[in-house]
Amino acid sequence: MKFQLALTAAFLTLAGTAMAAPHEGSAFIHDYDADHDGQVSRAEFDTGRVARFKATDANGDGWVSEDEYVQEYSGRLEQQLAASDRNEEKKAEERQRQIRQTHVRFGVLDKDKDGKMSQAEYDLSGARAFAGQDNDRDGIVTATDAAATAARQLAAREKVAQ
Repeated sequence: MKFQLALTAAFLTLAGTAMAAPHEGSAFIHDYDADHDGQVSRAEFDTGRVARFKATDANGDGWVSEDEYVQEYSGRLEQQLAASDRNEEKKAEERQRQIRQTHVRFGVLDKDKDGKMSQAEYDLSGARAFAGQDNDRDGIVTATDAAATAARQLAAREKVAQ
């Protein structure tokens, strides 16, 4: 099981990040900076995650299905693609790649493999995402943290590629 998770993580890293994923530096700050001060506190992040979970749980049953998870991400992806200067062929390729990755992410996040992502499973992934961005571990993600995280991720990708 650990090998499968490591393999999945390596696949996601190798797949590249042609479009900003939600938990990468500037996209992370953009998505969670509710007061627009250029940084994200842990409280601000947690409030945003609760709201996103509720919005993703389209039928309000208290858990997120794979379809709901993919549908919510698809909406954000379409906004990113609409703002992109890529041609339609490249947008279609990116859409296909990102949606494939979204299905993989759901499978990784659904820790008990019951086909339902609980708030606790969602929160666990959020805690890891915040910790991964908060480079200086002060409870606030800043542009400096994002730059350090991006450099660390680039170095890891280059090491894997060697």
